[in-house]
Amino acid sequence: QPLVSSSKWLQSYGLKRNKLSLSQILSKIGFQHKKDYVTTLGKPVASRYADGLFPQYKRAQDDSVYNLTDKKELILHFVDCLIGAIELYKRRMEWLTSESRQIFGVIQEQCIVIVLDFGTAAPAEFDLCRDALSMVLVEQVTRISRFNLIRAQDLKKWQQKCTPVSEHTVKSAVTWLWKLDHMTAVSHTSSAEALLEAMGDEAVSS
Repeated sequence: QPLVSSSKWLQSYGLKRNKLSLSQILSKIGFQHKKDYVTTLGKPVASRYADGLFPQYKRAQDDSVYNLTDKKELILHFVDCLIGAIELYKRRMEWLTSESRQIFGVIQEQCIVIVLDFGTAAPAEFDLCRDALSMVLVEQVTRISRFNLIRAQDLKKWQQKCTPVSEHTVKSAVTWLWKLDHMTAVSHTSSAEALLEAMGDEAVSS
């Protein structure tokens, strides 16, 4: 699902269950080359019996050495699993950086107020902003529960309180957005005042 959290997303694709971290893979295809403390030498010493018997892999993170004992087929299986996992991450990143998510990120809260601060935007920029906001309303707000819009310049609200999301209310919000007149900022504190007004609705989570 597009809007699940990262941990749930990993689980939904089985990446945690398949145990594809480096430590987990190494534990399946070999065993760690152990060190033990030798009293007479006064330091840890690694066993030597495996030297030359197995291919060895040294982890850069902690310099631990693993003796690789499994067959090439299992290693190639993990290679395929890792390639599949990489493709899933690529698809996830492409989705996260596409369309309205590229500008606004992913809206995860269920009750939100979008504060519209157009600042000193020229008319052409004003229309670009409204295009982007229309996109986020249609692509993301339709997936949550309740929402509202407030324009910072004059504290003008689309609705007095957050309204349940439906096809009708989203269309109404888009229509309201495109009926707004272009206007410049009234004061330097208008954005802060709009944020305070937005959070005045106790149902709002973001």
